[in-house]
Amino acid sequence: MLLAFCIVSAYCIGTFPTAVLIGRRTGTDPTRAGSKNPGASNVYRLSGRKAGVIVGVVDALKGLVPVLVVLLAVGRPEAHLVWMAAVAGHVWPITRRFRGGKGVATAGGGGLVLAPVIGILTGLVFVVVVRTTRVAALGSLTIAAIYPLLIWWAGHSGSEVLVSAIISVVVVVRHRSNIAQLLDNVTVRN
Repeated sequence: MLLAFCIVSAYCIGTFPTAVLIGRRTGTDPTRAGSKNPGASNVYRLSGRKAGVIVGVVDALKGLVPVLVVLLAVGRPEAHLVWMAAVAGHVWPITRRFRGGKGVATAGGGGLVLAPVIGILTGLVFVVVVRTTRVAALGSLTIAAIYPLLIWWAGHSGSEVLVSAIISVVVVVRHRSNIAQLLDNVTVRN
């Protein structure tokens, strides 16, 4: 019963519409402008650095806080289930007809709690890729690809590797339009 409550609570926390609220405070609706994605990158492009950073931090907290609470109060396997629920809430919020963000920051917040060194390392990789390429989606796809591999390499349990891989697949699938755009850009250059 407690686990079910924690999972439902994490999902509900994940649905908090950070980008929509911050975007509207700055005069834009990120679900109707730019990439139409309610996430930190789109808010950054539409409303500026400060707004984008606020969205990124709050979205990361949507994963970090529930995972940390459950990890400390209940246990590690349960924290992984709560991590998936928080990401699912962000990506498929019932409050917005299941049209949410791409899950990168929320996944990153939970991943940081569950594997701090790997979380910091992938965060640094994200920054390097984005600063080098100027493409946030490429940074997100890179860390989605390497996080479960690093979890496996570090010797975490098979279930933890599986949960990490599932979340990474969700992030990659949510970036399918970005992937198509990146491939188009490569084709045009060749």
